[in-house]
Amino acid sequence: MRCPKCRHENHSGAKFCNECAAKLELVCSECRTVNPPGSKFCNQCAHNLTVTPSDPAPIELSFDEKLDKIRRYLPKGLTDKILSQRDRIEGERKQVTVMFCDMEGFTALAEKL
Repeated sequence: MRCPKCRHENHSGAKFCNECAAKLELVCSECRTVNPPGSKFCNQCAHNLTVTPSDPAPIELSFDEKLDKIRRYLPKGLTDKILSQRDRIEGERKQVTVMFCDMEGFTALAEKL
């Protein structure tokens, strides 16, 4: 399976790219449904997923689709504020310290995501 992010060829059944660690998903070329790695046929339209194009096109989401994806993580007031000022918003970089810790059952939970 070829990684859609870095184009690295990974072994079939891999869930993450061996080169860049991007999540590998099978996107149906007919209906654009995301299927789990290792699927032979699309869960939505039964299209054969084993025949892959040599250079699959990246998935382009519309503005509304992108907005729907982030809305579930932001409070309604913040979403409205962002939309009202979207042409004036600039990026920001900060140096942060991140602590990694292991929680019981987290690995099994993360594998299901």
